[in-house]
Amino acid sequence: MINRCAWVPDGDKLYERYHDTEWGVPAYDDQVLFEFLTLEGAQAGLSWLTILQKREGYRSAFANFDPAKVAMFAEADSTKLQLDQTIVRNRLKIASTITNAQHFVEVQKEFGSFSAYLWQFIDGTPRTNHWTSHSHVPTTTAEARLLSSDLKKRGFKFVGPTIVYAYMQAIGMVNDHTVDCFRHSELTY
Repeated sequence: MINRCAWVPDGDKLYERYHDTEWGVPAYDDQVLFEFLTLEGAQAGLSWLTILQKREGYRSAFANFDPAKVAMFAEADSTKLQLDQTIVRNRLKIASTITNAQHFVEVQKEFGSFSAYLWQFIDGTPRTNHWTSHSHVPTTTAEARLLSSDLKKRGFKFVGPTIVYAYMQAIGMVNDHTVDCFRHSELTY
């Protein structure tokens, strides 16, 4: 039997696949980074399973997470998305995805890529933690608070410190797999 992080429900193939192949893997592709920024914001107040189940709907609704295309969405697009049952139909979360895409594109222009901007907050190197229990994993860190603050100054929405830390975990800026999880050593740099 494979030993995974305690937050992964035994036998849930969707969760297992996400945990085993994506969570904590360093991501540098801007489209992937926009996808996770969108999904983490959408998750606020909901279960991650809900978001995983709606992920394909999000891909379809938000131009396969192409930030330049989403940045061009108009009010009519937002209104239409509020009727789309394949995504979370929260007006504020939909609007934030469009707003975040616009700011994402601005950051790309300023830094050459969103990835370059993002990874500077940890000097470009993934952090590896050595938690023995999921209960020891923090919900935020100083780096997450700093990144959250900077994103907010740039106009991003749904980027509080807790969401940002979950984002950092998801995209592999930090390796928060517990030491007994098979992925911990695989993702230690």
